[in-house]
Amino acid sequence: MAILRIENLEKSFTEKKVLKGINLSIEKGKIFGLLGPNGAGKTTLIRIITNIIKQDKGNVYLNDESLNDFHPKFIGYMPEERGLYKKMKVGEQLIYLIQLKGFTEKEAKKMVLDWMDKFEIRDWWNKKIEELSKGMQQKVQFIATIAHNPQLVILDEPFTGLDPVNTELIKQEIYHLKKKGSTIIFSTHRMEQVEEICEDLALINNGKIILQGKTDEIKQEYKENLYKIIFDGDMEQDILKDYPVEKISQGELIVKIKSEQDLNEFLRLLLDKPIKIKAFYEVLPSLNDIFIKLVS
Repeated sequence: MAILRIENLEKSFTEKKVLKGINLSIEKGKIFGLLGPNGAGKTTLIRIITNIIKQDKGNVYLNDESLNDFHPKFIGYMPEERGLYKKMKVGEQLIYLIQLKGFTEKEAKKMVLDWMDKFEIRDWWNKKIEELSKGMQQKVQFIATIAHNPQLVILDEPFTGLDPVNTELIKQEIYHLKKKGSTIIFSTHRMEQVEEICEDLALINNGKIILQGKTDEIKQEYKENLYKIIFDGDMEQDILKDYPVEKISQGELIVKIKSEQDLNEFLRLLLDKPIKIKAFYEVLPSLNDIFIKLVS
C-alpha cells in the first residue's frame, strides 16, 4: 500500500515551470531514493509534500487522504540547508520544533530527552547551537526530524558533515525507523549511499521523472553484458580474439559477452588454459553511471 501518491503535479515560479506532471507512488515501509541534478525540481517537490508550498496543478495524497494542514504532524523533514537557530540552546530548540508539530511541551520534552539519551548527548542540553560542530548540529537536526516518530521521514543529504562513526550511527537509525514502520525518502547526490540503503528510487531531471523502480532491477536493466575476470598467469591473446575487451590490466580483465552461449564458450576456453581464475562475475553499472548516462 502506498503511503504517498503524487498525481500530475505541476509547479511554476514566475515563467519557469519547475515540475512538469510528476507521477509517483511510494510504498509504506520503504527506503526510497529521490535523485536528480541541481535544479531538477527535487527541493520543490519535497516542499510541496511537506506542505511548505502549494502546487499549481495535481494532487498529493498521504495515506489516501489529500494533503492537508494536519499532515505535517506525521512527517519529519530534514532539509539540506539546516534550519537551526544558532543562538538558542539545544534542549529548548528541540522542544520548540517538536511543539510546532502539534505536541504539548511535556510530550515534546519527553521525546527530546529519550533521543538525547539514546545518542548520549544530554550534556548538550544547555549548549547553544553555535557552540556545536557541524556534525553535532547534524545530530540535533536529525533528532528534530524524527523524535515525534513520523510515518514519513524526508532526509535531504543527511550525512553531510558527519564523520564515519556518526554516519554509521545515523544509517542504523534509518534502518531502525524502517523496521518500526516509517517510510524514508532519501535525497542525496551520493549515489553509493543510494545503492547501499535504498530499495526503490526515482530520478528527476528538468522537472520530469525520467527513471523509477526498484534499485536492483534498474541496475539489471542498464547492464551492458560486461564480465570481470581476476586471474593469475598470462592471458593468451587467442582467448580474446572473438570477445570485445573493455579493459585489461595485470591480473584483471573486463570483457563484453553478449549471450549465455558465448559466456559458456568463453568459460570453457578459460578453463582449458594454464591460468588460475580467482574470481569471475558480472559487472553491473553503478547508479552513478546510470545517472550520468540519463542526465547527460
